[in-house]
Amino acid sequence: MLYPRNLEQKVNFLKVKELIKAECTSPLGMQYVDRLAFTSDYNLVSKLLDQTEEFRQILISGELFPSSNFTNLNPYLEKAKLENSFLDVEDFYEIKLSLDTLRGCISFFKKREEDYPVLSQLLGLLIDLDMSLLKAIELIIDEKGKMRSNASKDLQLIRTQILYEESRLRKVMDRVFKEARAKGLTPEDSAITVRSGRLVIPVSAENKRKLRGFIHDESATGQTVYMEPEEALDINNEIRDLEYMERREIIKILTQLTDKIRPAIPALRKATNFLGLMDFIRAKAKFAQKTDSCRPEITKERQLTWTRARHPILEMALKSQGKNIVSLDVSLSGHERLLVISGPNAGGKSVTLKTVALLQYMLQCGVLIPVHPDSKSSLFDNFFIDIGDEQNLENDLSTYSSHLMSMKHFSLFANKKTILFIDEFGTGTEPQFGGAIAESILLALNKLGAYGVITTHYGNLKQVANKNQGMVNGAMRYDVDKLEPLYQLEIGKPGSSFALEIASKIGIPKEILKYAKDQIGEERVRYDRLLTQVENEKNQYSTLLADVKAKERLLKTRLQEYNELKETMEGTKKRYLQEAKQEAKQLLDQANKKIEATIREIKEGKAEKEATKQIRKDLEEFKEKVKPEKNVVKSPEIKVIGGEIIAGDWVRVKDNGAIAEVLQVKGNEVEVSIGELKSKVKISRLEKISQGEVKKEKKAAAIRSGYSTNEKMMDYSPNLDIRGKRGEEILSLIQTFVDEGHMLGLKDLRIVHGKGNGILRDLTRNFLRDMTQVRHMEDEHADRGGAGVTLVTLK
Repeated sequence: MLYPRNLEQKVNFLKVKELIKAECTSPLGMQYVDRLAFTSDYNLVSKLLDQTEEFRQILISGELFPSSNFTNLNPYLEKAKLENSFLDVEDFYEIKLSLDTLRGCISFFKKREEDYPVLSQLLGLLIDLDMSLLKAIELIIDEKGKMRSNASKDLQLIRTQILYEESRLRKVMDRVFKEARAKGLTPEDSAITVRSGRLVIPVSAENKRKLRGFIHDESATGQTVYMEPEEALDINNEIRDLEYMERREIIKILTQLTDKIRPAIPALRKATNFLGLMDFIRAKAKFAQKTDSCRPEITKERQLTWTRARHPILEMALKSQGKNIVSLDVSLSGHERLLVISGPNAGGKSVTLKTVALLQYMLQCGVLIPVHPDSKSSLFDNFFIDIGDEQNLENDLSTYSSHLMSMKHFSLFANKKTILFIDEFGTGTEPQFGGAIAESILLALNKLGAYGVITTHYGNLKQVANKNQGMVNGAMRYDVDKLEPLYQLEIGKPGSSFALEIASKIGIPKEILKYAKDQIGEERVRYDRLLTQVENEKNQYSTLLADVKAKERLLKTRLQEYNELKETMEGTKKRYLQEAKQEAKQLLDQANKKIEATIREIKEGKAEKEATKQIRKDLEEFKEKVKPEKNVVKSPEIKVIGGEIIAGDWVRVKDNGAIAEVLQVKGNEVEVSIGELKSKVKISRLEKISQGEVKKEKKAAAIRSGYSTNEKMMDYSPNLDIRGKRGEEILSLIQTFVDEGHMLGLKDLRIVHGKGNGILRDLTRNFLRDMTQVRHMEDEHADRGGAGVTLVTLK
């Protein structure tokens, strides 16, 4: 049961219908939108929602689905069902287009039946449809909607003869026109034209008797007449007879084709319903996509648990203004069936009520709703709403009387399967009496087990909701310091209207406010003050909680980084120890071999004094060679000579102290060679040094570098990913990557640059062609990247 009759207007569902209609491509789909209706049938609602959700997945996937020619075939079928009647060529063309769309739908769902099982079930509407009808029509009607000349042998002969006669007529008319122009019978700049379906020649009125023929028309001024030459008369008559024959043959073909359509009319009516249904479901899916809607879980247990619920119409309006909507978390279930929302004016109470009402109504009409996918909802048999001013002058009903009429209906017909919505409960009459009546009605509705959302300013209703099982208070949060609503619903506590605070902030005189407080009563003021204090503390704790959570996330991140660093350091330590042990073992083995060789030589030399001395000297030299160094060689101070930097100079990079030779200077950029590596560096990063200083630095660098091939090999990766980098960035990366790979003795390298427009690929390969270390390059295997990856083989 729905109440009142204009319920859809009150919950703004009519606007939703308009938006869905705008997504339809045909009147068929729009007719289905008009038939959208509230239902509590669990199976029906589930099926409608599943259909829309599956089509939403089709839209998200980007799969090609027929998107046009969802034509209403019923007018053509009505025309065709009469015996001896026939459809026009244009009618068959429309039927052809629709059947082609149906063929596309059938093909789509047959291939993807497992992916879209609910939509695939709708193919049952087409089970009686014989698609050979489409082939029959295609043999008669071409792609441009014209009848084919080979639709029958007679038609082909007739049209061939018409073409021949028209060609002969054109030749005759051209000859006669040329002769008439030569004699000066025709006006200047005139040409052969058509009058009454026949080719005619324009002739000056004073010369009309000089040309034999028939006058068909004259100009508006009467100075020109349009004549059919005598020589063309028979040909034109022949063409006219052939056109009559052509028309009779076309009617014969269309009648035969209509006879084939007539037995299939019932199947075609079902096909028309299928087309309308597809257009309708797609429109709902497109609306869901625009509003970021989804299918919540429908439960048989009575509840309404939504997270991130949003009013779709309001959200669209805010987006157009560049604003974001505040989503709602709403829960109605078990012992908290009736939610009593309180709070300040313009704080969002009515919007919350309308959001819940609209989304529940949409859901029970089979439309996806803008909530989080984890949301749950059940279906209700009765949907009641009392919102707005229902003053009726004809029936002499005041605003409050109309509200009481609604409350009477609610009290008589509400039950456990009812969801109801009451905005500004109890207002419209004297507060003392209005509050008392509202309280008694609220208790009665709670006793009936109804579910719903109620907004109010009355303190007694907040107390009733707090004391009675089945009801729960809700408050619209408010920033007391800024006097701004937060539009956030908090369930579990009542809200204050903040009337005194707002009045004080606005600047109402203190004596006026004091008098108001005295009239309200100390207890009521204290109660409202406590609510304000709770709201302030809530805001403070929310801010603190957000800070704590942010710090907790940061701490968690830092802890994870610490653990990862610790694992890396332990792994590095183990690796260094292993390398040290291996080097020590090699030195020990080498030393033992040297000692054994020395002993063997001494024995073989029979302990000759000079030979023994020489052997011992060699052993001492070996010991000195393997002895670890105690002193670290300090880098000598390098003198900067300054001056202009040109090709051939030696320079030092200020950032890292690397010594390089200048190869080329281009403006502010310098190409330098650092050992085997080439790179481009800004001239501001370089300083000029002498060649003598270069030798010193090279010697010092050789001593302190401690270059470890093993360590470099462990850190080096034969894969280089340059996707997303700019063209000028990749050249130095590729140069270093190839040089280090060549120095480490690797043969096969891999550069990932992606496909895209091919810019990075071309830059990479052009650069590699000029590198002497590169022997060959080619595309990766298609399964592992294809043209998006370049395999490099080094010499």
